[in-house]
Amino acid sequence: MTRLDTVIERLKAQRSCLNAAAEQLQGREGHVLELGLGNGRTYDHLRALFPGQDIYVFDKEVASHPDCRPDEAHLFLGRMPETLVSARERLGPNAFLVHADIGYGDAAATARNVALLGPVIPTLMASGGLAICDQSLEGVPGLTPVSLPADVAPGRYHIYRRD
Repeated sequence: MTRLDTVIERLKAQRSCLNAAAEQLQGREGHVLELGLGNGRTYDHLRALFPGQDIYVFDKEVASHPDCRPDEAHLFLGRMPETLVSARERLGPNAFLVHADIGYGDAAATARNVALLGPVIPTLMASGGLAICDQSLEGVPGLTPVSLPADVAPGRYHIYRRD
C-alpha cells in the first residue's frame, strides 16, 4: 500500500468513526474536544456533525485554513500536556466526544505523545462519552474499547467509551 493509499484509508476510517459517534451522541449535554487542529478538516467536519455545540480545539499553533478555525474562546494554544490540564480546570470533565489525532510519523515520538496525553483524555470526559483516536489508548484507565464501524479495519482507528 502506498503512502497515499494509507492516508486515504486513515481519513475514511476517521470519518466513519466520527459519523458513527455523531449518531450515538446526538442530544448529549457537554462539549467536543479536538486534539490537533492541523489544517482544520476534522474540526470543520465536527462543526457539521454537532451544530451549535461548543468545540474546543488544542494545538501548538494555528496553521489551518482560515475558514476552519475556532474563535479564541474555543482555542487552546501551546503544548498539549499543559493546555489539557488548563482545559480540565476551565471546562471540567464534560466532553461527550474527544477526537485525538496525536500520532507522528515517528513511532518513538508517537509512543511518547500517547504516554503523555492518553491518561489525561478520560479526565476531560463525561461518563459515557466517546474518545476517537488515531492511536491505540488500550490500557488507559477509565477507557473501554468500543466496536468500530463495519467499514473500518481493526487498528486503523480506535474508539473508546469513558467508564
